[in-house]
Amino acid sequence: MDLHQFWHIFLAVPTQQMLPRDWWIDAIRSLIRILIPLLFVLMLVPGLVWAERRLLGFFQNRLGPNRVGPAGLLQPIADAFKLLMKEDILPENVDKFLYFLAPIVMLVPAMVTAVVLPWHPSPVWGAGAPNVDIGVLYILLWGSLAVYGIAIAGWSSNNKYSLLGAVRSSAQMISYELGSGLSVVSIVLLSGGLTIQDIVFDQSSYGWIKDAVHSTPAHTAYVWGLIHHPWLGFINPWHVIQFFPMGLVAAIIYVISMLAESNRAPFDLPEGDSELIAGYHTEYSSMKFAMFFMGEYANVVVLSAIAATFFLGGWTTFAPIDKYITQTWWLGIIPIGSFVLKIFAGIYFFIWIRATLPRVRYDQLMDLGWKGILPISLANLFCVAVGLALGYIAGLIAFGVVAFIALVVVANLPSTKRFTRKTRIENRVLLNHDAVPYGGQSSAVQESGK
Repeated sequence: MDLHQFWHIFLAVPTQQMLPRDWWIDAIRSLIRILIPLLFVLMLVPGLVWAERRLLGFFQNRLGPNRVGPAGLLQPIADAFKLLMKEDILPENVDKFLYFLAPIVMLVPAMVTAVVLPWHPSPVWGAGAPNVDIGVLYILLWGSLAVYGIAIAGWSSNNKYSLLGAVRSSAQMISYELGSGLSVVSIVLLSGGLTIQDIVFDQSSYGWIKDAVHSTPAHTAYVWGLIHHPWLGFINPWHVIQFFPMGLVAAIIYVISMLAESNRAPFDLPEGDSELIAGYHTEYSSMKFAMFFMGEYANVVVLSAIAATFFLGGWTTFAPIDKYITQTWWLGIIPIGSFVLKIFAGIYFFIWIRATLPRVRYDQLMDLGWKGILPISLANLFCVAVGLALGYIAGLIAFGVVAFIALVVVANLPSTKRFTRKTRIENRVLLNHDAVPYGGQSSAVQESGK
């Protein structure tokens, strides 16, 4: 067997000719492919912890970790040793099976989701599990199961603060999963399939050329000519700019829902320190707490990768470069680097938002999900469907009509005004200008008694 036949980087060779018939070779190849995304996510988590602390220090005009190792690079290792050496406390009257199961459930969904995300156009080495026909449904399924780790942790801990955090997380996940799911449905309509690799190909130049030649739908030909203007020929038709502005609206909806589903600031209500101590993981310590920590940061990495895959073209770079990446093996590194850079951009966005926006109130969180994200995503999906059925111009007209109705009618509803007004200022308590300091209250009471 030829070694080149085993690794198979190039797309030019048909799949049936290059795959060996031996089952054990296929098993080894599948194992290697699956280990690549799993090890990438696990190895990135400690560096992500350090990067977040350093960036937060930069945003807040302080140093961040700077004592353990050069520039604090050994701080994640010190944290790991500290968590390993801490006492593992088991509270009384907990459901032990669910109590120990919750950290595992928190970590597993992010890991198994990573294996279907493509990092290369190769049909064999392009993903951990390439060419999964229901890749989008697979991602949505495991993404919805992530909340069970928090819910199980809060319920099994026998702690009212942990239970409140779990209930908050469940309601929050349901509220924002609807909006994010509808934005993903818009991407499925634009790409015409549920396979993740096909969604990425739809955002590449040769993928759109193939569609325009073979199927020639009216909207594809129009948007292809609109985006690939002679002086914009190097731009790939990523979904964030397809059917503009509908693709951009779907991307914004998914990004907001992504922050809420990962329980990150400003939507970190399930672990509200000011009112719930630490929320759902109050009763966890040592390595069980570390697994919650790892699950949160692994989820940040995977959600950034999903956003890059659905809206930013995945492994694609620029149209002239994508035409040559499959011809030599060293050019095959370019799509991997492009995908990794987009993941890092998503991680930076998570950290940037955490350093910028304060935590919202819970009523504002729910109002934004049910009265903002859900109706906007429904309206945007309707406009995408109109554009696909009747053409891009009809979709733009539908988008303009919906936007006008939203601005004129919905903005004047009492519920909308109640959500947007500054309730904290309007409901403040005005102090009496004749108020007496605390130390002089006794004398004031005596004088009033006389």
